[in-house]
Amino acid sequence: MSREPLAGIGSVKVKLGVLVAASVTVATLVASLGRAASVPLWLSLPVTVLLALAVTQLLAVGMTSPLRQMTAAARRMARGDYTARVADGSRDEVGELARAFNTMAGDLGDVDRRRRDLVATVSHELRTPLAGLRAVLENLVDDVGAPGPEARHAALATALGQAERMSGLVEDLLDLARVDAGHAPLRPEAVDVAALLDACVAEAVTAAGPRGRSVTYAVDVDPVDLTVRADPARLHQLVANLLDNAARHSPAGGTVRATAGPGPDGGLRLQVHDEGPGVPPAERDRVFEAFGTGSGGGTGLGLAVARWVVDMHGGAIRFVDPVGPTGARVQVDLPPAPTPSPSPTTPEATVSTPLPTRPVPGRDAPVRPPGVVDDLVGDFWPDDGVPARLRVLLASLGVGLLGAVVLPFRDHGIGAALVLLAAGGVVLGAAKHRRDPFTLASAVLCALLAAAVAVRDAEWIAFLCALTGAALCVIGVTRGRTLPAFVLAGLSWPLAGLRGLPWLGRTLARLTGLGQGAALLRTVVLSALGLLVFGALLTSADALLAEWVDALLPDLTVDTMVLRAFLTVAIGGAVLAAAYLALNPPRVDRGPRPARPVAHRFEWLAPVLVVVGVVAAFLVAQAAVVFGGHDYLRRTTGLTYAQYVHQGFGQLTVVTALTLVVVGVAARKAPRETVGDRAWLRVALGALCVETLVVVASALHRMGLYQEAYGYTRLRLLVDVFEGWLGVVVLAVLVGVVTLRGAGVARFALLSGVVALLGLAAVNPDAWIAERNLERYDATGRVDWTYLSELSDDAVPVLADLPADERACALPMFAPADDDWLEWNLGRARAADALDALGPRTYAAESSGGTTCS
Repeated sequence: MSREPLAGIGSVKVKLGVLVAASVTVATLVASLGRAASVPLWLSLPVTVLLALAVTQLLAVGMTSPLRQMTAAARRMARGDYTARVADGSRDEVGELARAFNTMAGDLGDVDRRRRDLVATVSHELRTPLAGLRAVLENLVDDVGAPGPEARHAALATALGQAERMSGLVEDLLDLARVDAGHAPLRPEAVDVAALLDACVAEAVTAAGPRGRSVTYAVDVDPVDLTVRADPARLHQLVANLLDNAARHSPAGGTVRATAGPGPDGGLRLQVHDEGPGVPPAERDRVFEAFGTGSGGGTGLGLAVARWVVDMHGGAIRFVDPVGPTGARVQVDLPPAPTPSPSPTTPEATVSTPLPTRPVPGRDAPVRPPGVVDDLVGDFWPDDGVPARLRVLLASLGVGLLGAVVLPFRDHGIGAALVLLAAGGVVLGAAKHRRDPFTLASAVLCALLAAAVAVRDAEWIAFLCALTGAALCVIGVTRGRTLPAFVLAGLSWPLAGLRGLPWLGRTLARLTGLGQGAALLRTVVLSALGLLVFGALLTSADALLAEWVDALLPDLTVDTMVLRAFLTVAIGGAVLAAAYLALNPPRVDRGPRPARPVAHRFEWLAPVLVVVGVVAAFLVAQAAVVFGGHDYLRRTTGLTYAQYVHQGFGQLTVVTALTLVVVGVAARKAPRETVGDRAWLRVALGALCVETLVVVASALHRMGLYQEAYGYTRLRLLVDVFEGWLGVVVLAVLVGVVTLRGAGVARFALLSGVVALLGLAAVNPDAWIAERNLERYDATGRVDWTYLSELSDDAVPVLADLPADERACALPMFAPADDDWLEWNLGRARAADALDALGPRTYAAESSGGTTCS
């Protein structure tokens, strides 16, 4: 049974039409459903595309498999393997081509088998006479044996016999080749059968001579004047081969009988009967094939030539049961006039006929076709039969359902952290290298990042932690070591949705295999029906049970059901793609690429020294500002110091990042063969790294002064942390430059960046920003109350300590969140506790007061 859903359609065009119509219909229905339920576009669009691709993949299974199988089978044929077969169950044009290909493969296999048989048989048959001839000639050269003329005559006669045997074998091969190529035209004329048989017998007796076979020949032609219209030369060849074959298999003193008479259609029936061991019925067809010697030995060419001669005349040749208990009897029936039958190698055989479906022998191996994704990423990401993992599929769907139940209409808290931890657990459980230290370290950091979602109320920090955790998850399971490997790991996550389709098919086949698909479907439907019917009746009968059900189950209106369905597909699909990425990680690291250093030292050293000089000039300018003071800066540039430090912070951050690029390129291009090369590399790049550390310190100093002058914000704090992290990375690069070992710098940069983000979440950034701005307010009297009022609940405990008038400006109309346990968040809980400590009446009075905030 074909696995192709559209196998019954007999046209590729119709299949493509059905495929397009089904995909467009599914995409339209899903998109319309999402729009009607007010599902956000960022969620409905990927789910719609994913479901449309899934329908396309489901219906397109097997449509082009035979074409890819033919490509793989053709490569195997080029290597001499003709056992490959392709799937030919489809009824369309591709299926017809597949059946034709299988027929061709079988024919080529037969030709190749005969070729091998030819080489083996001819080599065997030529070896015996050549060995005998060589022995005779060596004896003659060495004067071995009796020196008399009789002994020499016998030796030469033996040599002549061996040469005649080789000559006969070569003649048979040439005859067979001419007939097989269709280069043996017939010249029919009336042939006297009795005279032909007598001439062939006389030739056989003469050829045998005194050293030949001691057999007698008996000829019987009835009527004596029997004639047949045939090619006399070919007919003579036929009879001679039959007589020779019978004589070779007859015992010494035996008799070979040749009888001829009218055939059933008025032609000729010729029979040759020997007294040898006979031909077993199972081998009677095979002995007429070229080199089909059966169990009796010989080349098998004589009977093959005989069959071709008979076929040329339109007759039939076969072995029939002998008259006596022993012997073999071959029977030839020729028509009154030649009527050549088309053979597979003659021009007449080129008439177009329907191709038969050749039965595939048991030894023929089906070809596993490479998929479309294999053609795109086969080398980078092979799928060598990754085993089906039903638990991974079910766990991914479970995480999707969990997210659909927990996430909608709730703020992030314990529920969101549980979803993230469950997703990470599924991915780690499926990881091929889950015991790798880097993978384990990444898993621990991912868990901490997920926990931060339940600790901090600031959405920006929660989003950064979730995004960083996802990136670290895919990098950890792919075990990348370089920055390009990290990028490839991130790109591989969405690509896993396509790369993992064959694995998903194997997993689904296992789910529905062994005839359990229908039973499983019935079980699910009946269980759901029982839950709905009995659950509805019992909850309507008991108020307490109804309250429990309302507390456990989410709102299940039509709109929310659609939203939760979209979330289930989106979250489950993302987790499943990441799980496949962990189960079959791509080759993101191709190993260390061979370095291609420049030929001359100055080619890399001169650009690096130029950068070193430019950075040194900047540092000199910084020293001039420090020692010259603010007055010198104002006289020279016309800028205040606050304006001066703000003007260059962004450029300094870019300079720090570009320095890392320069160091990486220079370290790759610089030769290291000599001591001088290594010394210059350490000095030049080390000086650049040290200067960059000073640049980082300058940038951090500038940002600190700027924040003191203009206030603290989330963006400025985040840029501060980013610049500090770049300084740590530069320090690690400096160590790598000194030791000339930088293999672990990329992983260090990744993990240190994650630790920096965790540290940022640990210090409670919104509360820190509020504290610094209030300190600045105490010192200068300037503060942006509007910005402080927009901070998250994490800052409420700090702002709640303000005097009543200022607290009313920082927390206008603030109401504690009424969260359930899935929404619980440490930041919101602490905010509620801080406001409860003030007393609800006090805070309500402050919020409704008429305080003016400026």
